[in-house]
Amino acid sequence: MILKDRFESLCLNFAEDKILIKKFWTEIEKNYSRKSRHYHNLQHLETLFEEIEHVKDKIKNFNTISFSIFYHDVIYDAASKLNEEKSADVAKERLEILGLNNEDLQQVYEQILATKSHQKSENEDANFLLDADLSVLGKTSEVYSEYTKQIRKEYSIYPDFLYKPGRKKVLQHFLELESIYKTEFFRNKYEIQARENIEFELKGL
Repeated sequence: MILKDRFESLCLNFAEDKILIKKFWTEIEKNYSRKSRHYHNLQHLETLFEEIEHVKDKIKNFNTISFSIFYHDVIYDAASKLNEEKSADVAKERLEILGLNNEDLQQVYEQILATKSHQKSENEDANFLLDADLSVLGKTSEVYSEYTKQIRKEYSIYPDFLYKPGRKKVLQHFLELESIYKTEFFRNKYEIQARENIEFELKGL
């Protein structure tokens, strides 16, 4: 399903105002299509939905996790440390207008915030979101290599002497986790390859 159709049918579970839904979609599409987005773009969203489809039967609330995917990087500025908070705020604002109940709004808000530190959550749906978000780490070495180039382009405002230490810190953080992936499904699928990819990248930094 193409992203636009997916978003519309998701929203129609909560509201009938197609003009409003179109407005919200246009905002998402515009933000994820900015020139500065080399990795955190619409393709990234498509990948997350592909990954999450594999565990659809394990997810308690597919609507909220879907909204979390659409909005988790809606604000993305390489120079900011508040992207997740701002994205969560936008999501809460838009979805409140759409008519989501408080519990669902809170879940989306917390799931998006969880993508900041990638710590294991008590909410298993959030763990599936986190794992799908990091699925690229466990892909083939070719896909991983392309991902590292795209991330470097997104951070092109920083020279190497600033970028490399920051990147090392992020990668070492992942390696220090008991496991990068929080759910058994994704751990079995990607953990070994992800660690190999990260160690390989670290050697080159």
